[in-house]
Amino acid sequence: MTAMGGVEDGVSAGGTSSQGTHKSAVPYRTFGWLVLVVMAAFVLNNYLTYWQDLPGVAPIFGGAANGSMPIIWSWLQLGLYAAFVIWAVMHVQRTKTVSLRDDSKRISNINAYLIRAMFWAVLLVGLTDSVISFLRVEGLLAAVVGEDLASSLGRSQFRGAYVHMPLVGLSFVIAAFTRTLGFIWLALLVVMAELMIVIGRFILSYEQAFMADLVRFWYAALFLFASAYTLLEEGHVRVDVFYAGMKAKTKGYVNAFGSLFLGMTLCAVILYIGMGGKQNAINAPMLAYEVTQAGFGLYVKYLMAGFLGVFAVTMMVQFVSYFLEAVADIRGEPGGRDHSSTAAH
Repeated sequence: MTAMGGVEDGVSAGGTSSQGTHKSAVPYRTFGWLVLVVMAAFVLNNYLTYWQDLPGVAPIFGGAANGSMPIIWSWLQLGLYAAFVIWAVMHVQRTKTVSLRDDSKRISNINAYLIRAMFWAVLLVGLTDSVISFLRVEGLLAAVVGEDLASSLGRSQFRGAYVHMPLVGLSFVIAAFTRTLGFIWLALLVVMAELMIVIGRFILSYEQAFMADLVRFWYAALFLFASAYTLLEEGHVRVDVFYAGMKAKTKGYVNAFGSLFLGMTLCAVILYIGMGGKQNAINAPMLAYEVTQAGFGLYVKYLMAGFLGVFAVTMMVQFVSYFLEAVADIRGEPGGRDHSSTAAH
């Protein structure tokens, strides 16, 4: 009985110690979630300001308003930041027993869903737009969909709003029911699309602008969307001089510092420069549904500008996950990954 009591006391003490360890991780988890929700609020406010013509938060701080809506809307938009921040703090407080590694994995899974949705989006949009462009260049579109709709599909604003955007929405639904990232298949599709160009050019003497546009569209998505997954798998190039010989704790410091001061900072700069104003590098082409000069090419150039935003968002999410994992390594929490196998990158 005494021995059993000792075991129970030990288990109890171990459980209490474990809970205490998780509770002491609350500041790090809070910081990570705050980064994510502030980014989400920024992206949402960007949509409300430049796509829905709300004034934005700038008038509150003496800046120029977007449009002529009352300033009360500016305060409501600013309230989005406050609401998101409050949610993040409450979420962490309600889940104090969640470990850093579990939270890191949860955030990484959210990111995997976003990336899956984006891969399905570029697949569906690329194939659909290619069919439309082929029918247009061959003069068959009017016979298939009628003169009025064919004329509307020749305008990027119509095709983007009523063809591309519903397909993007559908992609988020499909991503909820799939568990593969899909970029391996996208790489195969890039090769197949390039092969079709070669066959068409040298065997059939047939080539159209949309064929090369499709290769660029898919390849840009493959390169930018797979970056977050590559970071998760530690596949990015790491110029290693000292890292391989470091202890796990020291590697944790290096990864935490890199995630915070290099990775997250870079992503924040991309989002601010690209989406900080109506004429900025990401917003301007997307708002105008910008297309290439080739009249019968794909109408997806504006989406390729948006790829930069997707890259920044998904990399920011993955850097937060990586940061929490690094802090867990610093604290010596169990369940860490063996970084030595990737140190040669």
